[in-house]
Amino acid sequence: MDRNEQLFVSLVIGLVQAAYVQLGKVKNEMTGQVEKNLEAAKITIDTLAALEVKTKGNLAPEETELLRRSLTELRMNYVDEMKKSAAPAVPAETAPPAES
Repeated sequence: MDRNEQLFVSLVIGLVQAAYVQLGKVKNEMTGQVEKNLEAAKITIDTLAALEVKTKGNLAPEETELLRRSLTELRMNYVDEMKKSAAPAVPAETAPPAES
């Protein structure tokens, strides 16, 4: 793997890691907290998608596969988190009355 391939893979992995933090899937290493920012995650995922489009035909097969798999996983996780945030809160069930 040449230097440019290494740098490209590092760029993709860095963006993927950032997206997982933004999706609230892993802790933010700077704060030690799990933080969710779905708008930022969407922008990061869209950035990876733009890289995929703009580099089409110019990547090694391994790089193409890394981008494709990363985008598939991130998009599925994004949809899952959007569904969770849109779901109404479920009220706690009340306990049935105690029989005496």
